[in-house]
Amino acid sequence: MSATILWGVTGAGDLIQETVGAMDELVRTMELKVTVSLSKAAVQVLKWYKLTHKLNGISDKVYVEKDANTPFIAGPLQVGKYDCLLVAPATANSVAKIVTGIADTLITNAVAQANKTQIPIFILPVDQKGGTTTTILPNGKKIALTMRDVDVENSNRLRRMNGIHTLKTPGEIKEVIENLSSIR
Repeated sequence: MSATILWGVTGAGDLIQETVGAMDELVRTMELKVTVSLSKAAVQVLKWYKLTHKLNGISDKVYVEKDANTPFIAGPLQVGKYDCLLVAPATANSVAKIVTGIADTLITNAVAQANKTQIPIFILPVDQKGGTTTTILPNGKKIALTMRDVDVENSNRLRRMNGIHTLKTPGEIKEVIENLSSIR
């Protein structure tokens, strides 16, 4: 199956290595065209994790946020240039904005506009379960993070939104891309 996707990357360090790895594998094994849209924070995180070069090898085009509508990705999304919008990983901040209807960044605006035209949207929030999780820092060391109740609740709210499919792990990305034709 051939697919064209818009991949939005926010400034989450948690799951970034796994997500970039999953996307790299997909591009190598499927007929997949990927356009990447980076938030301003994602640019910093990708540099910190030394993933910028790898991401550039995955994508046909990489856009960097200047403001909520520049570069202009909402229009091409709405007219069907892309088969879906994937936001992975999604920070707690981006998830909070999406569930409250705030569309003031390139990625949150893309979600709002894609949702209005029933373009499939897949989002991988990083703060999904209460308690403590372990993530890997750019230097390979592990750090424990305790999830805030508000962030977990926002991920639950995201899960209940019409038109948005919430992913639990980067491993699910392959399955949703393979099944795009049945979702649309």
